[in-house]
Amino acid sequence: MNLEIIYQDQHLVAINKPNGLLVHRSPIAADASEFALQMLRDQIAQHVFPIHRLDRKTSGILLFSLDKETAKLVQDEFLENRVSKKYLAIVRGFFPDRVEVDHPLTNDRNKKQEAQTIFNNNKHTELDIPFGKYSTSRYSLITAFPKTGRQHQIRKHLNHLRHPIIGDRPHGCNKQNKLFKEKWNMMTMLLHAQELKFKHPYDGKEVILEASLNEEFLRMRKELKL
Repeated sequence: MNLEIIYQDQHLVAINKPNGLLVHRSPIAADASEFALQMLRDQIAQHVFPIHRLDRKTSGILLFSLDKETAKLVQDEFLENRVSKKYLAIVRGFFPDRVEVDHPLTNDRNKKQEAQTIFNNNKHTELDIPFGKYSTSRYSLITAFPKTGRQHQIRKHLNHLRHPIIGDRPHGCNKQNKLFKEKWNMMTMLLHAQELKFKHPYDGKEVILEASLNEEFLRMRKELKL
């Protein structure tokens, strides 16, 4: 399988990462045999260096550099929160028009970190599908703009708001995930890194990267009328 390359110059290369693909080898995912870093390296026949991370279950823009110096320069932009990131997600319930979340999160080393995300609602849907004590099922298509880059930040913030992402495990709703599996045979997480904006480290020009939605996300938008 060839990866979809959405941007490439003499210093940087970006791909549209599929759901389920790890960025690189990890001891917590011993079942994986393919990794974006190695696949891209083999595809373009050059060494590549990951600049940031995407969860295995998240699809969308993943940026690499072609040398260590560039990686450091762009990583500094991420650390200083000078990179604009936009995600799309389908969540449970009718989401508010706009929410600004400032809620600290604890990472896997048990360290509490400040975390901020802005969420906008794009569209609501209500289906004639009974769920629990309700006679219908409600969902929203939302946009997320993380202002910090904490582990599982968007997923955790949406769970905190009680609007978990469909298909998320363990931060989602198991009953909703079961419904989607049984009714639509849908088992992926509906979170997609759609857009990335940053200043190029060498000429200072703004780089705007966009990644198209995968087939499963598009299918569920159609099924849910979103």
